[in-house]
Amino acid sequence: MTQPVLGILTLYMNENGHLEERDIYQKMTVAGRKLGLNVIVFTPKDVNYQLNRIHSLVYEPEERKWKRKWTSFPSMIFDRCRIQRTYRFEQLRQFRKSYGHLTFLNRPLRNKMTIHRILNKDARFKSYLPVSRMVDGVQDVSEMLRKYPLLYLKPINGTGGRGILRIERKRDGSLLIQGRDLSRRIINPKRISAASLSGYLSGWDLKGNRYLAQQGLQLKLPTGRVHDYRMLVQKNGEGQWQVTGCAGRVGAAGSVTSNLHGGGHAVPMETLLKQWLSSEERVTEVIAEAEQFGVGVAQYLELCYGRLCELALDLAIDQKGRIWMLEVNPKPAREVFVQAGDKETYRKAIVRPLEYALWLHGQKKQRKTKRNSAVTAAAEEKGSNPAAAPMREA
Repeated sequence: MTQPVLGILTLYMNENGHLEERDIYQKMTVAGRKLGLNVIVFTPKDVNYQLNRIHSLVYEPEERKWKRKWTSFPSMIFDRCRIQRTYRFEQLRQFRKSYGHLTFLNRPLRNKMTIHRILNKDARFKSYLPVSRMVDGVQDVSEMLRKYPLLYLKPINGTGGRGILRIERKRDGSLLIQGRDLSRRIINPKRISAASLSGYLSGWDLKGNRYLAQQGLQLKLPTGRVHDYRMLVQKNGEGQWQVTGCAGRVGAAGSVTSNLHGGGHAVPMETLLKQWLSSEERVTEVIAEAEQFGVGVAQYLELCYGRLCELALDLAIDQKGRIWMLEVNPKPAREVFVQAGDKETYRKAIVRPLEYALWLHGQKKQRKTKRNSAVTAAAEEKGSNPAAAPMREA
């Protein structure tokens, strides 16, 4: 019997055909074969629209090499494409438009602000969300700073900590600004007057780059480094949402974000929480609440946007143990668990989408079998009913 095929849809990072997560795709290929699932990797550029064929990348574990092969379309597609400001992202839009009828493990989510608004409509999630608003101009930032002494400015489609600014209002009314530029480089801290804010932000084109302003939280450890938590929620082999794992992230010295790509490092969630909260009992309560929250968010967003496979939630926990959701990442990396020393969670993070794909394929086969059985039964019933049979000519 032919094995089902999972196609991992991704984007090239440059003109040399570099794939951002090639090592992960190798591991998924090896794990898929053990489960009875073939894995191919392709980008929209690799699709021949006239022939409905794909010039796929296929990893051969025995040779430890990637090879090009022309293949038919896979049984299912796992969309791993992150937003790019390149023509390649436009190619992705065209692919989704042309082949949206195929079976996808996951559908695209919207930007940070849209997801915030969707979650804010549900009473279960409202209290977990920092106040956020779109920025049309410096006036919006000034109004937020009057209400909150700490503010974060984020591009609504940003990733990896790029272009994030942290603005803190000091007791004397001055503003301390830190952050990272769009190339992820750390910006030297600068103290300015409130009157100088407009001039400072003019070079950032907040409206053109589509920024949001978010209520800031005091998350600095005694070392002065910021921290938060990355929770991975995935579908399992029975089609149910589960928390795969959660790890703490500690930012690099001088960084306003905890992103690993920006020099941060990962530690087990429980270890970091025990340093942060005074009570071990409270640590246990917070972890349980965070996991319940994470599954609830995944279930709700799937109702809003269609089938999903996995989500990462970036969570902040203040010193009272209150949980805040900073943002949702629909295309999460997995390396945080390796850095935290949790190899078993890392293994699960790779395998669970494959197990879910097999479950989904099985569900499709069952539905097809039922439809065929229903058609056959209807035809047989019609054939055995004299009233339904056509009269013969005399």
